[in-house]
Amino acid sequence: MGSIWFWFVAAMLGAYVVLDGFDLGVGILHPWLGRSENDKQLLLRTIGPVWDGNEVWLIAGGGTLYFAFPLLYASAFSGFYLALMIVLWLLIMRGASIELRSLMHIGVWRAFFDGLFFVSSALLAIFFGAALANVIRGVPLGADGYFFLPLWTNWLPGTSPGILDWYTVLGGLVALVALALHGALYVAVKTEGELQQRVRSVVPRLWIVLFILTGMDLFASVNVRPDILDNYKAFPVAFLVPAVVGISLVGIFFFSRKNADRNAFTCSCIYLAAMLVGAATALYPRLLPSTSNPSLDITIQKALSGPHALRVGLVWWIFGMGLAVLYFVIVYRMFRGKVSLHEGGYGH
Repeated sequence: MGSIWFWFVAAMLGAYVVLDGFDLGVGILHPWLGRSENDKQLLLRTIGPVWDGNEVWLIAGGGTLYFAFPLLYASAFSGFYLALMIVLWLLIMRGASIELRSLMHIGVWRAFFDGLFFVSSALLAIFFGAALANVIRGVPLGADGYFFLPLWTNWLPGTSPGILDWYTVLGGLVALVALALHGALYVAVKTEGELQQRVRSVVPRLWIVLFILTGMDLFASVNVRPDILDNYKAFPVAFLVPAVVGISLVGIFFFSRKNADRNAFTCSCIYLAAMLVGAATALYPRLLPSTSNPSLDITIQKALSGPHALRVGLVWWIFGMGLAVLYFVIVYRMFRGKVSLHEGGYGH
């Protein structure tokens, strides 16, 4: 049962990264792609009906983590409290920038919220990437399962690291570029004309940077935490996951050169999902490793909730996820096609 909930949580977080990832990517690229007011409106309309719904997966993942692995939830909030509060404020600012931007037709007003949209989107991508890197690297867990992390210390991974060091910053940069590329490919799918051509020209440059950063991140992860390869060595079939990462990267390059935007975007979705599956495979059955003593690792069995809670929770989880999936199928079906400044702005 613990393994089932481990992969449930991983799947929901993966759904959040893939779906809300292109929303963040649009925000990251907004200052460069939005050269005119019409371009800026089109960019926002590519995500207009779905951005807030996509964030449901983050809330659902956090809620599932709360009742399935309460020890991990409590421990994470004790040590990552500052970072989590920053993420909360960034989510609020990003939502406010999208909703308030068009309320007043004043240049300064719109410029302020455009800047806020970019800054909050970029920092969210960096913080999410750094958060995953923190989990892979490990944290200084105490015997009681709690820990404290300052925002930074000496910028070096070790037994007493900070939230930010060279490894977690690298993870943040990978997330920033990956989501920017993801957003660019999504905009290429949803737009046409000059804006589509402009975003297509950005994709090759982002791809080159992502290709380099992905390789650097792989070698850095093995260097910082060599035991992440243990599960791969024990189950060689798991090496298919990094192979899928590489194939999806090649697919993005190949299809984007042929202007096959939907196929390139699909490869980007696979890349993000495979990266997360690779991290989860490396960690399993650990949920949060210790940097000082492996016996203090928070594992599935240590953090797992009671059997009655898991059985009851499974019934309601299936019901709730069924409704969520149905909602998303309906919304994305209604929102299919290109966006425009006409016909209500959201396309058909």
